[in-house]
Amino acid sequence: MPLPKLPSKPATILATEDYPTAGAARPATKTPAAKKVAAPMIEAAIAEAAKPVRNAATKIKQVAALMVAKPVPAPVPAPVPMPAPEVVAAPAPVAKAKPAVKAKAPAKAEVKAEAPVAKVTPIKSAKQAEQAHPAKHKPVEVQLKSSASRAADQRGVSKLFVLDTNVLMHDPSSLFRFEEHDVYLPMMTLEELDNHKKGMTEVARNARQVSRTLDALISNTDDDAIEHGIPLAKLGNKDAKGRLFFQTRLQSADLPAGLPVGKADNQILAVVRSLESEQDGRPVVLVSKDINMRIKARALGLPAEDYFNDHVLEDTDLLYSGIVQLPDDFWNKHGKDMESWQESKNGYSSTFYRVTGPFIPSLLVNQFIYLEPKNGETPFYGQVKQINGKTAVLQTLRDFSHTKNNVWGVTARNREQNFALNLLMNPECDFVTLLGQAGTGKTLLALAAGLAQVLETKLYNEIIVTRVTVPVGEDIGFLPGTEEEKMSPWMGAFDDNLEVLNKSDTDGGEWGRAATQDLIRSRIKIKSLNFMRGRTFVNKFLIIDEAQNLTPKQVKTLVTRAGPGTKILCLGNIAQIDTPYLTEGSSGLTYVVDRFKGWSHSGHVTLARGERSRLADHASEVL
Repeated sequence: MPLPKLPSKPATILATEDYPTAGAARPATKTPAAKKVAAPMIEAAIAEAAKPVRNAATKIKQVAALMVAKPVPAPVPAPVPMPAPEVVAAPAPVAKAKPAVKAKAPAKAEVKAEAPVAKVTPIKSAKQAEQAHPAKHKPVEVQLKSSASRAADQRGVSKLFVLDTNVLMHDPSSLFRFEEHDVYLPMMTLEELDNHKKGMTEVARNARQVSRTLDALISNTDDDAIEHGIPLAKLGNKDAKGRLFFQTRLQSADLPAGLPVGKADNQILAVVRSLESEQDGRPVVLVSKDINMRIKARALGLPAEDYFNDHVLEDTDLLYSGIVQLPDDFWNKHGKDMESWQESKNGYSSTFYRVTGPFIPSLLVNQFIYLEPKNGETPFYGQVKQINGKTAVLQTLRDFSHTKNNVWGVTARNREQNFALNLLMNPECDFVTLLGQAGTGKTLLALAAGLAQVLETKLYNEIIVTRVTVPVGEDIGFLPGTEEEKMSPWMGAFDDNLEVLNKSDTDGGEWGRAATQDLIRSRIKIKSLNFMRGRTFVNKFLIIDEAQNLTPKQVKTLVTRAGPGTKILCLGNIAQIDTPYLTEGSSGLTYVVDRFKGWSHSGHVTLARGERSRLADHASEVL
């Protein structure tokens, strides 16, 4: 038998008064057979420790020597027969196997003695989970309802939601998003709305919009109607079937003495507790975007939830990727009565297939499909152009990985980049969204496609680049110069990609390269988001970089600027959101990807593999 591992640090020796407890706890992590062997040693150690010793340090050394050195000799397990440990010394799962317990009478006593082991096992697995690499576990944002809310859903009882101020300022239409449930506004919520209504920020605009909505709801209403609740469907919101209640009298509740009474959050918590005592059996739930507010409410025993009605998806892994892999037997099931023909569009001839089968209803228009057989056959890459029931029209793609099809000197390095270039170079596709981690080539592909269609094919007049100015760290303050000069520090990514694109031009030498760079600069305009309201872009190639930092409202403002002949690109990585209060589920980029999927003039591709450098790829995986 292997020798037990000796302790390497003397610091593991406990204090003298702790030894009886420590000695009793050690066998809990052993198997029943090991417990039988170790029991005489523990009794000998305790008996030895009970002898009078003048020096406490000597006593500790004696006990430690007995506890550690005794298991070393091999002859110790000799009194125990070898077959017995194999039957009795079963691992913890045997305790769950009921037939094994009934089969042998002595096993019951061993199962009872083994009960503490089941409690120790989760701790061991938790330590293993902590040691696992963080890159293996993607943080998934899961929105869970409170226990009171879930119980009310099971009973079919309507709830009373108490709204925090930040919910109204985050989503001005949140009053009408609670379906058949009632909404309650404390007086402190109205006070905070009044404090935040001044200014030109998005929060101030939302506060003013909420105030106007509340004014429209309470107009032409009697005092009795306010006391008994105002129908939320009064303004035409048919989905809102509940009522709106205001705090019309002072409601006091006993909160812990340490909480400051004058703080707004604590006053709202007091209102929630008071409502709980007044509403007989009806669940009262606090809704807040403030994490600390929800933690404080839970600590006080009050139901609290996050407001997640604005989330497009509960799990970003379910986000539309724009790509689907066909099953291996796709052509066997869908090849019957297949039609094929060729068409020439935009100077390129492509093949079309009309197929019918059970896999077709799961596809979307402009979705990319691929089939890479493992038996060495030619892979198939295509795009869904039409869907009618179980019949679809598939189109083959242009191979942009070949040098003859390069776009401004850029070729596709992987399958997803080839899909993206097919969207970017398609004049029939007006709206393109590209998602991907750092280094997947989103900006480079977009800029190369824009330069090729502006300077070579003259399909668009100029390239317009914009992005939200949210700093990663501390703000550097005001910047001097014109609008483009102020935006130039934010456009470092485009300068880097322009430098890469210009390096491929070696025919004209230094002077020719400088002249080309000046020409390119003259066709690229850098604009700020702050001045987009009311503008209309005609025949422009509009690139919206870092679109994950935009709210759904800001994205709508930008996309509706498109005039005739304009193509809009949204680039971003939803794992790098810098805007406060925006998450992967509520980002404007997630919003447009979900809303535009399946439209015949839009397309989306999630770039999977990084092509920047091996260092950047490794950093994206492990950091």
